Amino acid sequence: MVFIGILNGVIRQFGYGKFLNELLAHQVSCVTGIILFGLYIWFLSLHWPLESSRQALVVGLIWLGLTVSFEFLFGHYVAKHTWNKLICDYNILEGRLWALVLIAISIAPYVIYKSGLSTTRQGAVAERQKTAAETNRRK
Repeated sequence: MVFIGILNGVIRQFGYGKFLNELLAHQVSCVTGIILFGLYIWFLSLHWPLESSRQALVVGLIWLGLTVSFEFLFGHYVAKHTWNKLICDYNILEGRLWALVLIAISIAPYVIYKSGLSTTRQGAVAERQKTAAETNRRK
């Protein structure tokens, strides 16, 4: 997910960011980030299907924690942004939409799980149940 965030930032910096004011570029970047992260999470769900709503929620919360940690640690110690600047990105009343990206990352696994967009989910779960049943019969 880090690479998606970096790619999104590079596209903003060297692409449309040159033609938009900072706030609008930030907003566009948040929307493209939500789309890119959503596609990535969907792709992951096809290869590693979630088995329950609870698991989907836990994965989303873990990604939230990792994303916020990375944002603050990398942003402050590597990119040398002030803590105040980092916190300002969470001010939705000022048009800063970063919080929406975090919400999307948090709930995407659950939404994808519940919507059935991970078409292999049912097949993978059924296959594991079948294997478990066969193992139990052999005992």
